[in-house]
Amino acid sequence: MKLSEVDKNKLAPMMRHYVELKEKYPDIILLYRLGDFYEMFFEDAEIVSHVLELTLTGRNAGLEERVPMCGVPHHAADVYVDKLIKKGFKVAICEQLENPKNAKGIVKRDVTEVISSGTIISAGSLDEKENNYVGSIYDYEYCYLLTYADITTGELYSEIIIHDKNKIINEIVSHNIKEVIANSIIDDSILDNIKTQYGITTTKTDNILENDNYKFCYNDIDDLRYETGIKHLLYYLVINQKRNLSHLQKVIINDKEKFLKMDIHTKRNLELTENMRLKERNYSLLWLLDNTKTAMGSRKLRQWLDEPLKDKKEIIKRYDVVDKLIDEFILCEDLRRNLYEVYDLERLSGRIALGNANARDLLQLKNSLKVLPIIKEMLETINFYGQIDTLEELYNLLEESIYEEPPIGLKEGYLIKEKYSKELDELKSLRSGGKDFISNFELEERERTGIKNLKVGFNKVFGYYIEVSKSFTNQVPDRFMRKQTLTNGERYITEELKDMENTILGAQDKIVNLEYNLFTKIRETIAGQIERLQTSSKVVAELDTLTSFAEVADQNMYTMPILDNTDEINIKDGRHPVVEKLIPAGSFVPNDTFLNTREDRVNIITGPNMAGKSTYM
Repeated sequence: MKLSEVDKNKLAPMMRHYVELKEKYPDIILLYRLGDFYEMFFEDAEIVSHVLELTLTGRNAGLEERVPMCGVPHHAADVYVDKLIKKGFKVAICEQLENPKNAKGIVKRDVTEVISSGTIISAGSLDEKENNYVGSIYDYEYCYLLTYADITTGELYSEIIIHDKNKIINEIVSHNIKEVIANSIIDDSILDNIKTQYGITTTKTDNILENDNYKFCYNDIDDLRYETGIKHLLYYLVINQKRNLSHLQKVIINDKEKFLKMDIHTKRNLELTENMRLKERNYSLLWLLDNTKTAMGSRKLRQWLDEPLKDKKEIIKRYDVVDKLIDEFILCEDLRRNLYEVYDLERLSGRIALGNANARDLLQLKNSLKVLPIIKEMLETINFYGQIDTLEELYNLLEESIYEEPPIGLKEGYLIKEKYSKELDELKSLRSGGKDFISNFELEERERTGIKNLKVGFNKVFGYYIEVSKSFTNQVPDRFMRKQTLTNGERYITEELKDMENTILGAQDKIVNLEYNLFTKIRETIAGQIERLQTSSKVVAELDTLTSFAEVADQNMYTMPILDNTDEINIKDGRHPVVEKLIPAGSFVPNDTFLNTREDRVNIITGPNMAGKSTYM
């Protein structure tokens, strides 16, 4: 049964609402929340049941025949969404916007987010060592404007590229962009190429964000081309994907003159970030150099390898820090131990700003903030060029408020510590007193009735009850009101127990709601300081990368090169870093290299097959 063939007027109200939503997202898999499941219907159900190997069932929807249906449990939806994204689909999540208990008529539902390969924010679905970029190509017919962002970290970049198909494809692949949107005049062969050759998700749209809510991203840019390209990407993320991107940083305009020019084929042949045979990180230069302690440092290292600096002054600034760290090896080791305690501040900041952070995320933030003052003190010793903001007031807030072992969910209670909120403490006291009452009530009723095996229990369906086995039901007093009949006994309630049940359950519901509200206020307070967190994150990432360089250089006895402006290359006892690691220790034969433009512009490399000519090159 096809959705397009259905008479909407015959559909049941709930299914009619589903169809109206689906018409707004025709090319996207719609997960429609019904109770504890996300359900899919019609073609979506048929596609997903096949792709994910789920059982295809049916549902009565007011038509003569049942409509196709399949579903996944809401608590495990991330796993299924991740699989769909990896298969190249986009997924729209339709949530219940009100408690079904309080709803009058149909429960209000709407799409709360759209997930695609470039907009995943779930930590379990992301590679922590790589950025997850979504990009926009705006074709101006005489040039391309490429803008790309990582919404998990807030990074935003833009650059103008000459109007050459190969150049734009090269840039997209070089930056490892996972998803691309483009305006409609673009040559379809570009999108076809990156989709089929590199598995990049593509979308065509001409929409541009009309408001200036994100002007802070580009207000320093005078070139209208950049503003248009950024707004093209923002429309897709803010309107289509329903994202709040207040954590986006100011756009960085890529200056290609600052970096060594390498196309994607050069990078792959040099095996900078992945090996050629298996396209994996192992046995690449990145694999060798990555001894970082944080995910942020690992991502920064990859960026540096993808875009090597040309500025001698900037290169020497990094060299000096590495040299100092090698000299101060005890301090360097202490520094690396403390860096190990820092979680992924960039992505934690992103989840907090996007409103997806739970209490465990805030604990990771607190534990990271705890070591920042120690790291800051060490930086002053090595004269590091960056400054860390320790945000001690945020650490104190989290230390005072968030339980040390909170649940994953936010609607289960046990998020907020005692003494943080007087109102919350009073409710907890009331709940605790009620539970003490239940324990005492059981003992008192045993004595009053003489029923030795009488017990007081609770379940979510029937609430509190008094349970008596059948052999003692003749001793039950008249004030006991029958609540439920069991095979081996009866369950009762009394007015006294009913009143206390209302008190306890009322207090529990209030506690859960109050803890959730307090938590969201704490999260909003932290979200107000995202820019400071991002600044410190950048410093920590660079520091981690440089300490990794120091560690690797020390382990392998690498020498700091001397840079000058002459046309001479003079390498003594040069060793291939990766090959040397893959063969028995001490068996690599080092080689000298001397080249200049006056006398030795060309060297001829000779030797039999497998002698190491390519390694030398």
